[in-house]
Amino acid sequence: MKNLLLFSTIGMVLLSITFLGFKASPTTEISSSEIKWYTLEEALAAQAKNDKKIFIDMYTDWCKWCKVMDQKTFTDKEVIQYMNENFYAVKFNAEQKEAINFKGKRYEFIPTGRRGIHGLAFELMEKSASYPSFVLLDENLNSLGSIKGYKAPVPFLSLLKHKVAM
Repeated sequence: MKNLLLFSTIGMVLLSITFLGFKASPTTEISSSEIKWYTLEEALAAQAKNDKKIFIDMYTDWCKWCKVMDQKTFTDKEVIQYMNENFYAVKFNAEQKEAINFKGKRYEFIPTGRRGIHGLAFELMEKSASYPSFVLLDENLNSLGSIKGYKAPVPFLSLLKHKVAM
């Protein structure tokens, strides 16, 4: 009886170790049911190790069409698959206040009117505050251009593929 209990305990411990060993960490696990979103800093660090492009979703908290993109376009299975396979996707609040260093330059929030805009967002969006806007960067962090405004999944994916192929 003692041997059976001992073997059962050892078996449970080994089984637990095996399952724990195969569990992916939450930061590297990419679900096929959602886009893996990174901070800009995370995307830049990951991109330095791999040659994926960077996709930046320039949004604001008040932007209705930004929320529609999140609900409709960024939940589409084909969009999710293409984004996860080809980009480090970044959500970037274009009105955030924190300073950011990018390509050797420091960017800060620029107060204008009622709200303001982050200097990096303004530069990457080609000096146009239009939401939502999506900026594509190549492996060397050079702009591949931007996509402006709400897009349904099929036209969005088509535009994205066209920009990448350029």
